[in-house]
Amino acid sequence: MNVKTTHTTPGLLKSPFYPRLAPFNEAEQWGDWNGYANALFYKDAYTEYFTTRNSCGVYDVSPMCKYRIRGDDAEAMLNRMVTRDVSKQGINKVAYNVWCDDRGKVIDDGTIFRFAQNDFILMCAEPALDWLMLACEGFTAISVHEETEEIAGLALQGPTSCALLKALQLAGVENLTPFEIGQFAFPADNPVTQLTISRTGFTGDLGYELWIAPEHALLLWDQLFARGEPYGLHPYGEESLDMARIEAGFILPEVEFHGALHTVNLDHDHSPFELSLDWMVNLKKPHFNGREALIKEKQQGSPWRLLKLDIPGEKVAENAILYAEKICKTEIGYVTSALNSPVTKANIALAMVKGSHIDKDIFAEIYYQKELRWNRKVRKCTVQQKPFWWPDRGRATPPADY
Repeated sequence: MNVKTTHTTPGLLKSPFYPRLAPFNEAEQWGDWNGYANALFYKDAYTEYFTTRNSCGVYDVSPMCKYRIRGDDAEAMLNRMVTRDVSKQGINKVAYNVWCDDRGKVIDDGTIFRFAQNDFILMCAEPALDWLMLACEGFTAISVHEETEEIAGLALQGPTSCALLKALQLAGVENLTPFEIGQFAFPADNPVTQLTISRTGFTGDLGYELWIAPEHALLLWDQLFARGEPYGLHPYGEESLDMARIEAGFILPEVEFHGALHTVNLDHDHSPFELSLDWMVNLKKPHFNGREALIKEKQQGSPWRLLKLDIPGEKVAENAILYAEKICKTEIGYVTSALNSPVTKANIALAMVKGSHIDKDIFAEIYYQKELRWNRKVRKCTVQQKPFWWPDRGRATPPADY
């Protein structure tokens, strides 16, 4: 009997940039991001990290989930869903946002791109279509369309990123301010498509995100790398990006917090206040998901708080437990992310600490191996109020010589 089947296992999907990325990946280290092959590193994570600090690098953000939200009710729906006031977001601006359940616990975070009065794109690291459909209940003049496969994206990050874009003759790109969006005919000398550039990124440094139709993705790559050598251009992977985002103090889902829709134990999810995102919660605007719970938490205090810690010594405090005293008797928290920071020359960490102890002594119990034997250090931590790495070039319009 002849049997023909179409049931196959395709493996990881390939982004539009994969044909150019694959030759760089000498280590053949691929992770899974929303079903797409995502490079963990290409050859050496530390070398790639320095492209975002000393020159510039590209990271494939095509697997980012992208949802186009249009219609007369688009602003009102988003304003009811997220914690910030969408009505105050300007056209051609990007705003970082979180959205919560009715208990005021964060479901996910992402960025909202506003292209017109009633035209938005929500971008987030994990699928959010089901929640968006629920959020649309009660609104009629609205449409939501997933555009994940319709938009290819590259994060171009690092101090020479603006200079490289200027070398592509993208007139006025140097004038983009943080969180601003620009539209450019591309290529500049013989336009065949539109290139959208946002002054955004996940490194805390000067950087941009480039958005283009998938059929023109390789053209964008080739144009960048044809001019990129003098600017130190090189792709970087997830591991080096993780180093950069810790230095910038950026949180990561499933690392600093579990999304409220996926948490098994109700007390294992977190509010925006607990994640030190107070500045993103606008309690003066009308009703939004979780508002009443967040008002109550604001009055009573938060049970946890995400802190930035500077830790003496060179032993990375990965997975360290935090205590109220040096003898490690009273457990008060845990480290979520840790790094011996190459650029700040400091041993740093992001950590969740009980709200009752954020203004008191904090000690980290650190375990590490030396010649296969476990060693233990207890270090007193210093709380940092600002990001560990946040240079002026990442917060202002680049000077003329960039």
